[in-house]
Amino acid sequence: MSCTKCGSEKVIIHRKYSGQQLCKECFIKTIQRKVLRDIKKHNLIKKGDKVLVALSGGKDSTTALDILSILAERNIIQLEAITINEGIKDYREKGIKAATKTCKKLGIPQHITSFKEHFNITIDEIMESKPPRKACTYCGVLRRWILNKESKKLKADKIATGHNLDDETQAIIMNYLEGNIENLTRIGPATHSKKFVTKIKPLREIPEKEIKLYVKARGLDVHLEECPYRKTSFRKKIATILEELSQEHPTILYSTLRGHEKIRKPLKEYKKEPKLIECQRCGQPASKELCKACTFLEEILGGSK
Repeated sequence: MSCTKCGSEKVIIHRKYSGQQLCKECFIKTIQRKVLRDIKKHNLIKKGDKVLVALSGGKDSTTALDILSILAERNIIQLEAITINEGIKDYREKGIKAATKTCKKLGIPQHITSFKEHFNITIDEIMESKPPRKACTYCGVLRRWILNKESKKLKADKIATGHNLDDETQAIIMNYLEGNIENLTRIGPATHSKKFVTKIKPLREIPEKEIKLYVKARGLDVHLEECPYRKTSFRKKIATILEELSQEHPTILYSTLRGHEKIRKPLKEYKKEPKLIECQRCGQPASKELCKACTFLEEILGGSK
């Protein structure tokens, strides 16, 4: 078995969905070129943009930072990272350590903030209060609130996240099963809004398994441990089903993504974006009197933030 690109016998991956066999060097190049090509194809970044990477220290966001640093080295973008400490004991500290190490290695400024700093409560404390929702629901909303606030403060043009192909297809299936058309219309390479900083997903066409291999091939410092709260999530169940289907149907993740791309525009025309106003409590964009973050905090804390 030899590399499809260069003929090397040191093959590290066989891509069942494309038939390619690649050595380490060619594999790294294909990932980097694919991501940079997708950035250009979807106009995710403009020359001179200040891009803020939501860096957890995990494999996905670290890969996003590593590849975007190529554009920073070419003086195409200004690149910085933000790391959020949600307050998950014996888990988050390891991710922050890995994220800080990567930023120092790449020479990228890092900003660290936390749930405690913004909300005076951690995700662990939220879950100890036996709230009515899953941890992932609270965590996602509160993290997005912080990202939008901090990115505006740092005057970022774009927020880059590490969402990969598996993440995107899971989100498509989850929202379809839940009948959440509003969320289905938002899934895509970028999320644009006049009141929110634009979010981009440079890795959305890269399979999770290939990101794991990329960080290993590149020798990147990452925190690979799974979040303890994810084990009981709906997303985890969907991920398991898609993983099983992928064994027999290697192209299923890409076909799911392409299928969604075909129906996304008609869905957007059917389900218009709600008009945004200012949250009466925090001033962040909201579709109702209170934004989702403040609604959840009122649910947990009785309104004090």
